[in-house]
Amino acid sequence: MKNIFRAALSGAAFLLVSGSVSASDVVFNPLQSAVPSLTIAPDARGGGMGDVGVATSPDLNSQYWNPAKYAQMNGQGGASLSYTPWLRKIVDDIDLVYLAGYYKLGETRALSASLRYFSYGDIDLTQAPGPTGEVISNGTASPYEMAIDLGYSQMLSEYWSAAVALRFIYSDITNGISEDGTTTSAGKAVAADIAGFYRRPIVLPDDRNAYASFGVNVSNIGSKVSYDDGNTEEFLPTNLRVGGAFEYPFDAYNSLTVSLDLNKYLVPTAPVQRDSESADAYQKRYDDYRDISSVAGIFRSFTDAPGGFSEEMDEIMWSLGLEYCYNKQFMVRGGYFHESESKGNRKYFSVGAGFKLSMFELNGAYLISTSQSNPLDQTLRFSLGFNLDGLKKIAEN
Repeated sequence: MKNIFRAALSGAAFLLVSGSVSASDVVFNPLQSAVPSLTIAPDARGGGMGDVGVATSPDLNSQYWNPAKYAQMNGQGGASLSYTPWLRKIVDDIDLVYLAGYYKLGETRALSASLRYFSYGDIDLTQAPGPTGEVISNGTASPYEMAIDLGYSQMLSEYWSAAVALRFIYSDITNGISEDGTTTSAGKAVAADIAGFYRRPIVLPDDRNAYASFGVNVSNIGSKVSYDDGNTEEFLPTNLRVGGAFEYPFDAYNSLTVSLDLNKYLVPTAPVQRDSESADAYQKRYDDYRDISSVAGIFRSFTDAPGGFSEEMDEIMWSLGLEYCYNKQFMVRGGYFHESESKGNRKYFSVGAGFKLSMFELNGAYLISTSQSNPLDQTLRFSLGFNLDGLKKIAEN
Protein backbone atom coordinates (compact mmCIF):
# COMPACT_ATOMS: atom_id res chain seq x y z
CA MET A 1 0.00 0.00 0.00
CA LYS A 2 1.01 3.58 -0.56
CA ASN A 3 3.47 5.00 1.98
CA ILE A 4 4.13 1.63 3.71
CA PHE A 5 7.67 1.51 2.42
CA ARG A 6 8.28 5.15 3.31
CA ALA A 7 7.00 4.59 6.84
CA ALA A 8 9.23 1.53 7.24
CA LEU A 9 12.26 3.46 6.07
CA SER A 10 11.41 6.32 8.42
CA GLY A 11 11.48 3.85 11.27
CA ALA A 12 14.79 2.42 10.10
CA ALA A 13 16.26 5.90 9.79
CA PHE A 14 15.08 6.72 13.30
CA LEU A 15 17.08 3.77 14.60
CA LEU A 16 20.23 5.44 13.29
CA VAL A 17 19.98 8.27 15.75
CA SER A 18 18.03 6.96 18.75
CA GLY A 19 18.13 4.43 21.51
CA SER A 20 15.39 2.81 23.56
CA VAL A 21 13.32 4.40 26.30
CA SER A 22 13.18 2.44 29.51
CA ALA A 23 11.05 4.78 31.64
CA SER A 24 7.33 4.18 31.08
CA ASP A 25 6.32 7.69 32.24
CA VAL A 26 8.48 9.49 29.68
CA VAL A 27 6.61 11.13 26.78
CA PHE A 28 8.70 10.15 23.76
CA ASN A 29 8.63 13.11 21.37
CA PRO A 30 11.85 13.24 19.31
CA LEU A 31 12.46 15.85 16.64
CA GLN A 32 11.76 14.63 13.10
CA SER A 33 13.99 15.31 10.09
CA ALA A 34 15.08 13.78 6.82
CA VAL A 35 18.60 12.54 5.97
CA PRO A 36 19.46 11.50 9.55
CA SER A 37 22.86 10.21 8.44
CA LEU A 38 24.06 13.84 8.32
CA THR A 39 24.05 13.85 12.12
CA ILE A 40 26.41 10.89 12.53
CA ALA A 41 29.89 11.88 13.67
CA PRO A 42 32.10 10.34 10.97
CA ASP A 43 35.64 10.38 12.37
CA ALA A 44 37.39 8.42 15.09
CA ARG A 45 38.98 11.33 16.93
CA GLY A 46 35.72 13.10 17.78
CA GLY A 47 33.97 9.74 18.13
CA GLY A 48 36.51 8.63 20.74
CA MET A 49 35.72 11.69 22.89
CA GLY A 50 31.95 11.29 23.14
CA ASP A 51 31.30 13.08 19.83
CA VAL A 52 32.94 16.41 20.63
CA GLY A 53 34.85 18.51 18.14
CA VAL A 54 33.56 22.05 17.63
CA ALA A 55 36.34 23.56 19.77
CA THR A 56 39.07 20.92 19.84
CA SER A 57 42.40 21.64 18.16
CA PRO A 58 42.20 21.77 14.33
CA ASP A 59 42.54 18.45 12.51
CA LEU A 60 41.91 16.84 9.12
CA ASN A 61 38.23 16.13 9.87
CA SER A 62 37.28 19.65 10.98
CA GLN A 63 34.88 19.94 8.03
CA TYR A 64 32.19 18.11 9.98
CA TRP A 65 32.78 19.68 13.40
CA ASN A 66 33.83 23.22 12.55
CA PRO A 67 35.32 24.16 9.15
CA ALA A 68 36.60 27.45 10.60
CA LYS A 69 39.39 25.47 12.26
CA TYR A 70 41.11 24.81 8.91
CA ALA A 71 42.34 28.41 8.70
CA GLN A 72 44.36 27.72 11.85
CA MET A 73 45.93 24.47 10.67
CA ASN A 74 49.74 24.51 10.66
CA GLY A 75 50.25 22.29 7.61
CA GLN A 76 49.87 23.02 3.91
CA GLY A 77 47.12 20.45 3.43
CA GLY A 78 45.96 16.91 4.01
CA ALA A 79 43.15 14.39 3.68
CA SER A 80 41.46 11.77 5.87
CA LEU A 81 39.37 8.70 5.14
CA SER A 82 37.00 7.41 7.85
CA TYR A 83 34.92 4.25 7.97
CA THR A 84 32.12 3.25 10.35
CA PRO A 85 30.33 -0.12 10.22
CA TRP A 86 27.03 1.13 11.64
CA LEU A 87 24.47 -0.77 13.78
CA ARG A 88 26.45 -4.02 13.72
CA LYS A 89 24.30 -5.45 16.55
CA ILE A 90 21.30 -5.44 14.19
CA VAL A 91 22.54 -5.75 10.59
CA ASP A 92 25.83 -6.24 8.82
CA ASP A 93 25.48 -4.07 5.69
CA ILE A 94 24.99 -0.49 6.95
CA ASP A 95 28.14 1.60 6.55
CA LEU A 96 29.34 5.19 6.63
CA VAL A 97 32.33 6.29 4.56
CA TYR A 98 33.68 9.81 4.96
CA LEU A 99 36.45 11.57 3.03
CA ALA A 100 37.62 15.04 4.12
CA GLY A 101 40.53 17.29 3.33
CA TYR A 102 41.85 20.83 3.15
CA TYR A 103 44.45 22.99 1.39
CA LYS A 104 45.90 26.25 2.73
CA LEU A 105 45.81 29.20 0.34
CA GLY A 106 48.30 31.11 2.45
CA GLU A 107 48.78 31.65 6.15
CA THR A 108 45.26 32.93 6.77
CA ARG A 109 42.95 31.12 4.32
CA ALA A 110 42.01 27.55 3.47
CA LEU A 111 39.77 25.56 1.17
CA SER A 112 38.19 22.38 2.49
CA ALA A 113 35.89 19.67 1.17
CA SER A 114 34.27 16.41 2.19
CA LEU A 115 32.29 13.53 0.76
CA ARG A 116 29.90 11.51 2.93
CA TYR A 117 28.33 8.25 1.73
CA PHE A 118 25.91 6.32 3.93
CA SER A 119 24.55 2.95 2.76
CA TYR A 120 21.40 1.49 4.33
CA GLY A 121 22.22 -1.94 2.87
CA ASP A 122 19.75 -4.05 0.88
CA ILE A 123 16.05 -3.88 1.84
CA ASP A 124 13.32 -6.20 0.56
CA LEU A 125 10.25 -4.18 -0.44
CA THR A 126 6.86 -5.62 0.39
CA GLN A 127 3.27 -4.43 0.55
CA ALA A 128 0.79 -5.28 3.25
CA PRO A 129 -0.61 -8.84 3.01
CA GLY A 130 -3.48 -9.22 0.56
CA PRO A 131 -6.95 -10.69 1.25
CA THR A 132 -5.62 -14.24 1.24
CA GLY A 133 -2.65 -13.36 3.45
CA GLU A 134 -0.03 -13.41 0.70
CA VAL A 135 2.89 -10.96 0.89
CA ILE A 136 3.44 -9.04 -2.34
CA SER A 137 7.05 -8.27 -3.22
CA ASN A 138 8.05 -4.99 -4.82
CA GLY A 139 11.67 -6.04 -5.33
CA THR A 140 14.81 -5.02 -3.50
CA ALA A 141 16.16 -1.54 -2.85
CA SER A 142 19.64 -0.41 -1.90
CA PRO A 143 18.95 2.98 -0.33
CA TYR A 144 21.76 5.40 0.37
CA GLU A 145 22.42 9.00 1.30
CA MET A 146 25.35 11.16 0.30
CA ALA A 147 26.56 14.71 0.77
CA ILE A 148 29.29 16.68 -0.98
CA ASP A 149 30.48 19.98 0.44
CA LEU A 150 33.05 22.69 -0.12
CA GLY A 151 34.20 25.14 2.52
CA TYR A 152 36.22 28.32 2.77
CA SER A 153 37.81 29.51 6.03
CA GLN A 154 39.53 32.80 6.81
CA MET A 155 41.41 34.27 9.77
CA LEU A 156 39.60 37.38 11.04
CA SER A 157 42.17 38.31 13.65
CA GLU A 158 45.12 36.77 15.43
CA TYR A 159 42.89 34.27 17.25
CA TRP A 160 39.52 34.29 15.45
CA SER A 161 38.64 32.46 12.25
CA ALA A 162 35.34 31.98 10.42
CA ALA A 163 34.08 29.73 7.65
CA VAL A 164 31.20 28.96 5.37
CA ALA A 165 30.57 25.58 3.74
CA LEU A 166 28.12 24.79 0.94
CA ARG A 167 26.61 21.31 0.70
CA PHE A 168 24.69 19.27 -1.85
CA ILE A 169 22.61 16.46 -0.34
CA TYR A 170 21.21 13.46 -2.18
CA SER A 171 18.98 10.91 -0.41
CA ASP A 172 17.82 7.93 -2.47
CA ILE A 173 15.78 5.75 -0.12
CA THR A 174 13.57 4.03 -2.71
CA ASN A 175 15.75 3.58 -5.81
CA GLY A 176 12.75 4.82 -7.85
CA ILE A 177 10.60 1.75 -7.13
CA SER A 178 6.90 2.59 -7.26
CA GLU A 179 4.38 2.02 -4.51
CA ASP A 180 0.98 0.94 -5.86
CA GLY A 181 1.66 2.86 -9.07
CA THR A 182 3.13 5.92 -7.35
CA THR A 183 6.71 6.56 -8.41
CA THR A 184 8.99 7.87 -5.69
CA SER A 185 11.97 10.12 -6.28
CA ALA A 186 15.30 10.78 -4.61
CA GLY A 187 15.40 13.68 -2.20
CA LYS A 188 17.73 16.55 -3.08
CA ALA A 189 18.69 19.61 -1.09
CA VAL A 190 21.30 22.31 -0.79
CA ALA A 191 22.53 23.57 2.56
CA ALA A 192 25.20 25.68 4.19
CA ASP A 193 27.24 25.75 7.39
CA ILE A 194 28.33 28.94 9.15
CA ALA A 195 31.10 28.50 11.71
CA GLY A 196 33.49 30.40 13.95
CA PHE A 197 36.54 29.33 15.96
CA TYR A 198 38.61 31.08 18.63
CA ARG A 199 41.87 29.62 19.92
CA ARG A 200 44.32 31.51 22.12
CA PRO A 201 47.51 30.48 23.92
CA ILE A 202 47.77 31.10 27.64
CA VAL A 203 51.40 31.51 28.76
CA LEU A 204 52.09 29.61 31.98
CA PRO A 205 54.69 30.78 34.56
CA ASP A 206 57.35 28.42 33.15
CA ASP A 207 56.74 29.71 29.59
CA ARG A 208 54.72 26.67 28.53
CA ASN A 209 51.59 27.39 26.46
CA ALA A 210 48.15 26.18 27.45
CA TYR A 211 45.34 26.76 24.93
CA ALA A 212 41.76 27.90 25.45
CA SER A 213 39.34 27.63 22.55
CA PHE A 214 35.70 28.23 21.69
CA GLY A 215 33.74 27.11 18.65
CA VAL A 216 30.29 27.48 17.10
CA ASN A 217 28.85 25.82 14.01
CA VAL A 218 25.34 26.13 12.60
CA SER A 219 25.13 23.31 10.07
CA ASN A 220 22.67 22.14 7.40
CA ILE A 221 20.88 25.45 6.92
CA GLY A 222 19.03 24.85 3.70
CA SER A 223 16.05 23.73 1.69
CA LYS A 224 13.63 21.01 2.71
CA VAL A 225 13.66 17.50 1.22
CA SER A 226 10.89 15.81 -0.75
CA TYR A 227 10.61 12.16 -1.84
CA ASP A 228 7.38 12.61 -3.84
CA ASP A 229 8.17 15.45 -6.27
CA GLY A 230 7.29 18.20 -3.82
CA ASN A 231 3.94 16.96 -2.53
CA THR A 232 5.36 16.66 0.99
CA GLU A 233 8.60 18.04 2.36
CA GLU A 234 10.78 17.18 5.34
CA PHE A 235 13.20 19.32 7.32
CA LEU A 236 16.95 18.88 7.13
CA PRO A 237 18.67 18.18 10.48
CA THR A 238 19.80 21.77 10.98
CA ASN A 239 21.98 21.83 14.07
CA LEU A 240 23.50 24.40 16.41
CA ARG A 241 26.75 23.20 18.01
CA VAL A 242 28.68 25.31 20.52
CA GLY A 243 31.50 24.29 22.80
CA GLY A 244 34.79 25.02 24.47
CA ALA A 245 38.07 23.23 25.08
CA PHE A 246 41.11 23.70 27.30
CA GLU A 247 44.46 22.09 26.57
CA TYR A 248 46.87 21.93 29.51
CA PRO A 249 50.51 20.81 29.12
CA PHE A 250 51.91 19.02 32.16
CA ASP A 251 55.39 19.27 30.70
CA ALA A 252 57.11 19.32 27.30
CA TYR A 253 55.80 15.84 26.43
CA ASN A 254 52.45 15.33 28.19
CA SER A 255 49.20 17.28 27.79
CA LEU A 256 45.51 16.85 28.53
CA THR A 257 42.58 18.45 26.69
CA VAL A 258 39.07 18.76 28.18
CA SER A 259 36.24 19.55 25.75
CA LEU A 260 32.51 20.20 26.10
CA ASP A 261 29.98 20.39 23.23
CA LEU A 262 26.32 21.43 23.39
CA ASN A 263 23.97 20.57 20.50
CA LYS A 264 20.45 21.59 19.62
CA TYR A 265 18.57 20.65 16.46
CA LEU A 266 17.07 23.76 14.88
CA VAL A 267 14.04 21.82 13.70
CA PRO A 268 10.47 22.60 14.85
CA THR A 269 8.80 20.06 17.10
CA ALA A 270 5.95 18.09 15.52
CA PRO A 271 2.63 18.77 17.28
CA VAL A 272 1.26 16.20 19.73
CA GLN A 273 -2.47 15.47 19.69
CA ARG A 274 -4.17 16.80 22.80
CA ASP A 275 -6.52 14.62 24.86
CA SER A 276 -9.65 16.60 23.96
CA GLU A 277 -8.58 17.42 20.39
CA SER A 278 -10.44 15.98 17.42
CA ALA A 279 -8.62 14.15 14.67
CA ASP A 280 -9.48 16.87 12.15
CA ALA A 281 -8.20 19.65 14.40
CA TYR A 282 -4.97 17.79 15.02
CA GLN A 283 -4.53 17.10 11.30
CA LYS A 284 -4.94 20.83 10.63
CA ARG A 285 -2.19 21.66 13.12
CA TYR A 286 0.03 18.96 11.66
CA ASP A 287 -0.49 20.25 8.12
CA ASP A 288 0.45 23.74 9.33
CA TYR A 289 3.63 22.26 10.83
CA ARG A 290 4.51 20.60 7.52
CA ASP A 291 4.08 23.95 5.73
CA ILE A 292 6.64 25.78 7.89
CA SER A 293 9.61 26.97 5.84
CA SER A 294 13.09 25.82 6.77
CA VAL A 295 14.19 29.32 7.85
CA ALA A 296 11.06 29.92 9.93
CA GLY A 297 11.55 26.48 11.45
CA ILE A 298 14.98 27.48 12.77
CA PHE A 299 13.53 30.36 14.81
CA ARG A 300 10.45 28.42 15.83
CA SER A 301 12.58 25.54 17.15
CA PHE A 302 13.49 27.57 20.26
CA THR A 303 9.93 28.11 21.49
CA ASP A 304 7.59 25.44 20.10
CA ALA A 305 8.08 22.39 22.34
CA PRO A 306 4.67 21.19 23.64
CA GLY A 307 6.12 20.79 27.13
CA GLY A 308 7.32 24.38 27.31
CA PHE A 309 10.73 25.49 28.57
CA SER A 310 11.57 22.19 30.24
CA GLU A 311 11.09 20.29 26.98
CA GLU A 312 13.15 22.87 25.10
CA MET A 313 15.98 22.18 27.56
CA ASP A 314 15.54 18.44 26.95
CA GLU A 315 16.34 19.09 23.28
CA ILE A 316 19.89 20.13 24.20
CA MET A 317 22.38 17.27 23.90
CA TRP A 318 25.75 17.50 25.61
CA SER A 319 29.02 15.62 25.34
CA LEU A 320 32.21 15.74 27.36
CA GLY A 321 35.55 14.52 26.04
CA LEU A 322 39.14 14.01 27.24
CA GLU A 323 42.27 13.59 25.16
CA TYR A 324 45.68 12.72 26.62
CA CYS A 325 48.61 13.31 24.27
CA TYR A 326 52.21 12.15 24.62
CA ASN A 327 54.89 13.92 22.58
CA LYS A 328 52.20 15.03 20.06
CA GLN A 329 52.29 11.50 18.64
CA PHE A 330 50.31 9.13 20.90
CA MET A 331 46.77 9.91 21.99
CA VAL A 332 44.33 8.20 24.36
CA ARG A 333 40.74 9.45 24.45
CA GLY A 334 37.50 9.04 26.33
CA GLY A 335 34.12 10.74 26.49
CA TYR A 336 30.43 10.65 27.28
CA PHE A 337 27.37 11.68 25.22
CA HIS A 338 23.95 12.43 26.74
CA GLU A 339 20.54 12.91 25.15
CA SER A 340 17.23 13.21 26.99
CA GLU A 341 15.06 10.08 27.15
CA SER A 342 12.17 11.99 25.58
CA LYS A 343 14.24 13.09 22.59
CA GLY A 344 16.07 9.91 21.58
CA ASN A 345 17.72 8.51 24.72
CA ARG A 346 21.21 8.20 23.28
CA LYS A 347 23.56 7.82 26.23
CA TYR A 348 26.98 6.31 25.76
CA PHE A 349 30.63 6.33 26.69
CA SER A 350 33.33 6.14 24.08
CA VAL A 351 37.03 5.37 24.11
CA GLY A 352 39.67 5.83 21.46
CA ALA A 353 43.34 6.01 20.62
CA GLY A 354 45.50 7.60 17.96
CA PHE A 355 48.99 7.55 16.51
CA LYS A 356 50.47 10.43 14.51
CA LEU A 357 53.64 10.85 12.47
CA SER A 358 54.73 13.59 10.09
CA MET A 359 53.24 11.78 7.07
CA PHE A 360 50.13 10.01 8.37
CA GLU A 361 47.89 9.50 11.38
CA LEU A 362 45.66 6.63 12.45
CA ASN A 363 42.72 6.86 14.88
CA GLY A 364 40.20 4.39 16.24
CA ALA A 365 37.15 4.70 18.51
CA TYR A 366 34.67 2.38 20.22
CA LEU A 367 31.21 3.20 21.62
CA ILE A 368 29.81 1.68 24.82
CA SER A 369 26.11 2.35 25.34
CA THR A 370 24.58 2.92 28.77
CA SER A 371 20.98 2.79 27.45
CA GLN A 372 19.17 -0.52 27.52
CA SER A 373 19.18 -2.26 24.11
CA ASN A 374 20.70 0.75 22.36
CA PRO A 375 21.49 -0.26 18.75
CA LEU A 376 24.49 2.08 18.78
CA ASP A 377 26.31 -0.14 21.28
CA GLN A 378 29.69 -1.49 20.16
CA THR A 379 29.97 0.89 17.21
CA LEU A 380 33.49 1.23 15.78
CA ARG A 381 35.08 4.09 13.88
CA PHE A 382 38.37 4.17 12.00
CA SER A 383 40.18 7.16 10.45
CA LEU A 384 43.35 7.26 8.37
CA GLY A 385 44.86 10.63 7.51
CA PHE A 386 47.71 11.88 5.35
CA ASN A 387 49.53 15.20 5.70
CA LEU A 388 50.82 16.96 2.61
CA ASP A 389 53.92 18.37 4.34
CA GLY A 390 55.05 14.92 5.42
CA LEU A 391 54.49 13.47 1.96
CA LYS A 392 56.55 16.29 0.43
CA LYS A 393 59.47 15.61 2.75
CA ILE A 394 59.50 11.94 1.79
CA ALA A 395 59.33 12.83 -1.92
CA GLU A 396 62.22 15.28 -1.55
CA ASN A 397 64.38 12.66 0.13
